[in-house]
Amino acid sequence: MGVITYSQEFKSAIAPSRMFKALIVDSHIVIPKIVPEGIKSVEFIEGDGGAGSIKKTNFADSSPIKYTKHKIDALDVDNCYCKYTLIESGIQFDKIDFVVYEVKFIAADGGCVCKMTSEYHAKEGCELKEDDIKQGKEKAMGLVKTVEEYLLANPDVCA
Repeated sequence: MGVITYSQEFKSAIAPSRMFKALIVDSHIVIPKIVPEGIKSVEFIEGDGGAGSIKKTNFADSSPIKYTKHKIDALDVDNCYCKYTLIESGIQFDKIDFVVYEVKFIAADGGCVCKMTSEYHAKEGCELKEDDIKQGKEKAMGLVKTVEEYLLANPDVCA
């Protein structure tokens, strides 16, 4: 089984604690509110949001993916760090067995730098190429930018 690792960083004018709260800790509240055309709901089906919890994201009816389930492997609110694993999806992936994500928000220049790493684990006998995962990466970055814009326009949210 092969593993492809992608790392990316982006800068934000938002403080790390607010970005972390909006995208990780309170994502089940914030994200469906600001992108209802893409995400219907986010709910915890196991646990309370801490390590070991399982979070289910239900996508809009128009989406080719109906839902995803992520297990929170590690959560450090004080250090704005989260590690989680995509464990199930409403669409069958031909080549991907599972995906492990690590996200860390670090204070910088009055805002933050978000460092994200994604490990794509290929199914036995399959080879992954960047095109196989490009669309998912682009959608994730689009969501992050949408959340950032929402927080800039609403300074009391996740304060």
